Amino acid sequence: MKDQLKDFTHYLLVEKGLAKNTLVSYQRDLKHYIQFLENVEELKSLNDVKRINIVQFLGYLKDQNKSSKTIARHVASIRSFHQFLLRDKVTDQDPSVHLDSPQMERTLPKVLSLEEVEALLEAPNDSTPLGLRDKAMLEILYATGIRVSELIGLQIDDVHLTMGFVRCIGKGNKERIIPIGKTAINVLENYLENGRQKLRSKKHHDDSLFLNHHGKGLSRQGFWKILKGLSIEARIEKKLTPHTLRHSFATHLLENGADLRAVQEMLGHADISTTQIYTHVTKTRLKDVYSQFHPRA
Repeated sequence: MKDQLKDFTHYLLVEKGLAKNTLVSYQRDLKHYIQFLENVEELKSLNDVKRINIVQFLGYLKDQNKSSKTIARHVASIRSFHQFLLRDKVTDQDPSVHLDSPQMERTLPKVLSLEEVEALLEAPNDSTPLGLRDKAMLEILYATGIRVSELIGLQIDDVHLTMGFVRCIGKGNKERIIPIGKTAINVLENYLENGRQKLRSKKHHDDSLFLNHHGKGLSRQGFWKILKGLSIEARIEKKLTPHTLRHSFATHLLENGADLRAVQEMLGHADISTTQIYTHVTKTRLKDVYSQFHPRA
């Protein structure tokens, strides 16, 4: 079974061209699945797997208090795996057909207020190269709504300051062009002239836009630590994640009258229903404002 998982992983990487993080998720989910199957006595091969075995595995996940979102992700991974096995004639049937995914509990994304965004953007110490870098990263995130994986993947050639846009490669290696405003342009110019030059390493050449103190491209973990420190500095009490600025970007655009399709394109959502959740956020915020300020609320 583990050999088939290796073949499937290779298929996802080479033929489907999935991003590294997505690939890791598939591997993690299917390792749990295969470990479960290996403990079922009557199963000698993947061709012996029946629908009831998958249902039992999902029940096991539920007993482990896994969220509906986690279970739904496992279902998607299992479906893709069995479809691959059937396509490659490793098995002669697909036990995942007609398998139902759990109902997702759709929670509204947490967003920052304009005041909180301002406080966060002002938190970095821009008298140092690292502070200039941190300020530029935050400004780009809020100006474009790109994902953190896309942010740290930016190369110098992806930024076109005279034209006022950033080019990024998103999920499925899809390219998108996102405009940036004057503030982000000015901050980025300052970083490139006075920050990045000092962070560059003389030993090796790295074209990554955002460098760490060793002169290498910044990692996701590195950005997490930076953001956590800056949120404390800005005295933001909300739980802040790298995705919070993305959520705030979309919500603030829609609150100010932006077209939903335009926001979808900038975020890189394949389905507009994913973007529509931000319209619910804006309605909720309007209700909060009404309740707080209307004399007869």
